[in-house]
Amino acid sequence: MSLPRSRTTRRTGGAVAAVLALGLLAACGDDSITSGDDPDTGGRANAPSGAVATGTPEDVATDELAVDEVASGITSPWGVVELDDGDLLVAERDTAEILRVDRGTGEQTTVTTVPGVVTGSESGLLGLAMPPGQDRLLAYYTGEQDARVVSMDWDGDRLGEPEPVLTGIPTGAGYHQGGRLLVGPDELLYVGTGDNGDPASAQDPDSLSGKVLRVTLDGEPAPGNPGGTAVYSSGHRNVQGLALDDEGRLWEAEFGDAAWDEINLVEAGGNYGWPEVEGSGGEDVADEDYLDPAAVWRTGDASPSGLTVWDGSLWLASLRGAILWEVPLPAAAGEPVGQPVSHVAGEYGRLRTVLPAADGGLLLTTSNTDGRGDPAGDDDKVLALTR
Repeated sequence: MSLPRSRTTRRTGGAVAAVLALGLLAACGDDSITSGDDPDTGGRANAPSGAVATGTPEDVATDELAVDEVASGITSPWGVVELDDGDLLVAERDTAEILRVDRGTGEQTTVTTVPGVVTGSESGLLGLAMPPGQDRLLAYYTGEQDARVVSMDWDGDRLGEPEPVLTGIPTGAGYHQGGRLLVGPDELLYVGTGDNGDPASAQDPDSLSGKVLRVTLDGEPAPGNPGGTAVYSSGHRNVQGLALDDEGRLWEAEFGDAAWDEINLVEAGGNYGWPEVEGSGGEDVADEDYLDPAAVWRTGDASPSGLTVWDGSLWLASLRGAILWEVPLPAAAGEPVGQPVSHVAGEYGRLRTVLPAADGGLLLTTSNTDGRGDPAGDDDKVLALTR
């Protein structure tokens, strides 16, 4: 699939962006490092030119969402997929277990413990994806030698032994592991990776770090990828959110360092600037071919993880910000995203994964047991949201 090229602006002007001013939520607790992510420092950090300040998260909150608890007592939930019967498969980052969660009762059953997973800091069992119409589950995890995507057969009750699909993603730093998986209607697999604590790797075309990867379901470079490799886009710091909208546009969410978190509209071969720039680069990188973010936040208001499309908007689960952000999609190619709207600000703590449910609602997981939150006795939770 060739994604439409709907934005060609460089980081020096005409940025399509929505910027939130500083407004940290005291209730959500602060992280010990700049963005709730890791201690490294990055390049130049500027707000996109022409940005519209929208105030603090409290100022931009609008209509409320109805929230129901689906399940509780889950340890560090990360990837989530919904099965045909409405039950959920949930990856626990720190135990390497995949749970089946009964959507009606919240009862949890371990369907496998993935072998070879190395946990710690931001490492462990991360994203999940289930190709439509196929009886197998894809999982991303960090191992002893690398991070990888594996495939496990699913018989409706248990998962089989993992078989490698994509290997050789650098790991070892313990943070910036990326980990999000997305299977598109084109039957291609999109993989978000982090820079693994080595910022320069995001600009290295021979490294799988700091990239959005696009491969077949068997792990081969997707037809039409620029350069003929698995790399689809580069210059990313830590990709934890991927979403495709109804127009076939690919959106990506990533952690900033000390200034700006980003949502990007991903173009084939696009370079999003890290570590040379964070947010928009400004005039000092006028000659560089870096693409502007579609939306940015101060790191205290976001630290973005999961991203999805629902009800005409992008929905972004934020960790340090403890906010579910709604960002209205552009009405037409080339137009900017709408002003972000804040939901459930500070009510449930850190938020990790968000996805549409088959019943028309939205599913959301908390992430308070990930070592950086302040967990309640019944954390972590899966929540169901409706308008």
